[in-house]
Amino acid sequence: FGAGEMIHEAAVLMEFGGSSEDLARTCHAHPTMSEAVKEAALATFFKPIHI
Repeated sequence: FGAGEMIHEAAVLMEFGGSSEDLARTCHAHPTMSEAVKEAALATFFKPIHI
């Protein structure tokens, strides 16, 4: 459930050579599974919102 949404986030990031910070700075709808990916990206540089 929601795997396609999460895979899409990672695939786009990998294709364009983006960083976790690039992903974290993009707008994500709430509440969605892709928002969880954004939260994980924020956590990689110690700025999570909901954790």
